Amino acid sequence: MAIAIVTERHMSENQRSFPALRRTLRRHELRDLVPLSDTTIYEMEQRGEFPRRFHLTPRCVAWDYAEIAAWLAERRHGADRGASMRAPIPDVRMRRIRPVKA
Repeated sequence: MAIAIVTERHMSENQRSFPALRRTLRRHELRDLVPLSDTTIYEMEQRGEFPRRFHLTPRCVAWDYAEIAAWLAERRHGADRGASMRAPIPDVRMRRIRPVKA
C-alpha cells in the first residue's frame, strides 16, 4: 500500500481549513489487529481500559486507528517492563460445584 505524503504547499486553501482525516477501523479490521473477543473488547470499553468506539451511523461503529495503535504500543511497553496484568488466582474454595475443602 503506497502512502502519499502531502505537504502544506501542495494543499489548497480549502484543504488547509479542515483537520486531517484520521483512519478508522471497522469491527473486522479491529479483530485482525487486536486478538480479543468482541465481548472482551466491549467489557474493557465499559471499564475504560480500551479505546471507545463511535457510531458512524445508527448501525455502524468504528474505532480510531491512532487510539488503537497507541493502546497496543502501551500494552507492548508494559509487557516489556514486566508489568503485564495477570488475572488473580481463583480461590477454589469458593466454587459452587466441587469446592476444594481446606
